Amino acid sequence: MARQIKKVFGILALAAPLLSPARLHADEVRYAVGLGFEFASGSYGTGIHTDAVFLPFTVAVYPTQRLDFSLELPFIYQSTSAVVAGQYMAMQGQAGAPQPSMLAGTMMGGGMRTSASGSNVDTSQYGLGDTKLKAGYVLYTEEEYVPAIRPNAYLKIPTADKNKFLGTGAFDGGFAVELSKWYGDWFADGELGYTIQGKSDILAVKNYLYYYAGGGYQVGERLRPMLLVKGSTTTTEGGGPLLELRLRTKYQLSTHLGLDGYLAKGIETASPDYGVGLAVSYQF
Repeated sequence: MARQIKKVFGILALAAPLLSPARLHADEVRYAVGLGFEFASGSYGTGIHTDAVFLPFTVAVYPTQRLDFSLELPFIYQSTSAVVAGQYMAMQGQAGAPQPSMLAGTMMGGGMRTSASGSNVDTSQYGLGDTKLKAGYVLYTEEEYVPAIRPNAYLKIPTADKNKFLGTGAFDGGFAVELSKWYGDWFADGELGYTIQGKSDILAVKNYLYYYAGGGYQVGERLRPMLLVKGSTTTTEGGGPLLELRLRTKYQLSTHLGLDGYLAKGIETASPDYGVGLAVSYQF
């Protein structure tokens, strides 16, 4: 535990210059903090059922209306060591939205078991997950016939204990492009990205494409239900693609406080059978 605490403080120290408003020279800097709860259950094509809980704490900085940076520190629990749990469940967001835990980063085992032995594969594990740093920029604002375009990039830092199968033990990186467009009270958005996974000795990982696409309707000033699909190409050697359907709802409790929840149903074998998530965010 002491070693994990040192890791957290080390990451915060390294990220401080990135998240510092003094270095960004902005006229107005906005901040957001968030705390989420996500649960997923399934066998992911491994033949071993795993329940996983993902608790991400997120800090975000918005130095301008176009530019944003975020840092995510998650806590993970998983009922077995058959897959690298927790990393798959991060909730996707919309371009430019100040939401916690929004990166669809490294995904679960994708149908390929970890190197856990038969004697310890059924052992539950918990601890700090991998840290994620993300930056995004709205390259083009929405116009009548043109969607908003927001490229983004992320870095996953291996702060999770790979010996507990809470992470792959390697650095990952990725980049993506988000598109979003309003049609009156209706809206559509999506993202297409590519992840480069570092070599791992507990899981035969491979680089992959990931995506989400969906739309919804703005009900009044506070409520926004939406339906989306989320998936990726196979994330491991010998694994299968991932695909799930999500019903998501965002509710703005006040000017500064928001809720974001979802229900998920896996479609492909390598995806969770089902999942649920709820996040609360506060914007300064």
